[in-house]
Amino acid sequence: MGTGTVRAGVADETADLRRQQRGWYFYDWACSVYSTSVLTVFIGPYLTSVAEHAADADGYVHPLGVPVRAGSFFAYSVSLSVILAVVAMPLVGGAADRTGRKKPLLAAAAYTGAAATTGMFFLDGDRYLLGGVLLVVANAAAAVGAMLYNSYLPQIAAPEERDAVSSRGWAFGYGAGSTVLVANLVLYSAHDSFGLTQTQAVRICLASAGLWWGAFTLVPLRRLRDRRAGAAGAPATGLRQLASTVRDMRRHPLTLSFLLAYLVYNDGIQTVISQASVYGSQELGLGQSTLIVAVLLVQVLAVAGALTMGRLARTYGAQRTILGSLVAWTITLAAGYFLPAKAPVFFFVLAAGIGLVLGGSQALSRSLFSHLVPPGKEAEYFSAYELSDRGMSWLGPLLFGVTYQLTGSYRSAIISLVAFFVIGFVLLARVPVRRAIAAAGNPVPAKI
Repeated sequence: MGTGTVRAGVADETADLRRQQRGWYFYDWACSVYSTSVLTVFIGPYLTSVAEHAADADGYVHPLGVPVRAGSFFAYSVSLSVILAVVAMPLVGGAADRTGRKKPLLAAAAYTGAAATTGMFFLDGDRYLLGGVLLVVANAAAAVGAMLYNSYLPQIAAPEERDAVSSRGWAFGYGAGSTVLVANLVLYSAHDSFGLTQTQAVRICLASAGLWWGAFTLVPLRRLRDRRAGAAGAPATGLRQLASTVRDMRRHPLTLSFLLAYLVYNDGIQTVISQASVYGSQELGLGQSTLIVAVLLVQVLAVAGALTMGRLARTYGAQRTILGSLVAWTITLAAGYFLPAKAPVFFFVLAAGIGLVLGGSQALSRSLFSHLVPPGKEAEYFSAYELSDRGMSWLGPLLFGVTYQLTGSYRSAIISLVAFFVIGFVLLARVPVRRAIAAAGNPVPAKI
């Protein structure tokens, strides 16, 4: 084989990887609208209002006969979704690694989530149970889809470029979130001009996120490639597969140490994302339009934040950059406790602080974890990683909901989340990442 043939083969392989990377970015473009428009902005306040409409004289609803304060129903629904995800993600991740057929599984997860989100158009009146079911299904499907999507990263990017590729993916997602939020803001603010009630406008915004998710998922499904299947084995149940994954992780204790740190601090991040709109509307008395503008500000600044932190990681390493972001999260969240009610400007300042660290802390965590995954175990390990990603954490929302149920104060609920960032910082600082990467059997980048 001549030198020219070898060079042509390398060029073709590089071009194919670039094409897959661009397709991979588009899944973030597709699914991030759900996280932004649905989970962060609309569904929390709206489902809470529906639950309050269905509540008894004491302010409680009774799903399956269990008394639940209406203001806690949304947080409990988010927590319940992770129970479904705990069963589904290890099962799907193990099947993906065993068969090598990630794309059909990604399609199934994406379109299940998109269908549930589109179905939120029918959430009206006192149908809080319908809203809870759709939210649980959509959240679990989003977790499974994101797990499969994340597991492609080691396949499409060399070790030295994963921080940059991961950061670009997050930037794409925030770009989509910004685009759709602008449309949402126009529709919601001028709903009278469109002949719609406020409730109808919210339901259209919810459903449109599902349609967007489904439509743009076609791009990664066309461009990503499935690889040769791994070792064959008998299929396991979700819980058996999770137990098997945990047993395998015990052979890589440093990888497990990083994952524990990530699960803690990202639980705090995801709870802030999912509960911020409830805090703004219920505790601070801010209107829906103010919340939309605040989240739009987060999305715009998160694009710059993700790309900037990706560049900082090239200089200081991903671990140090993430640790710096956790300090910023702690300061920002503590400041949020003291925000005065009915003061949009202060809420916008808080949103700006969140935006600058949000994308980078998540993107760099994803790329850093990809170095710690043993080859051939990507989907299986990312199933455990994804348990705490994109608002699927259970402990944070549960703590938030229980704190509110016990105190009746959203300020107490929001300040309780500081513990996640402090503990996460301590755990992450103790992980020797270079040794962890080598122990996983992967090449160690020059800067990590």
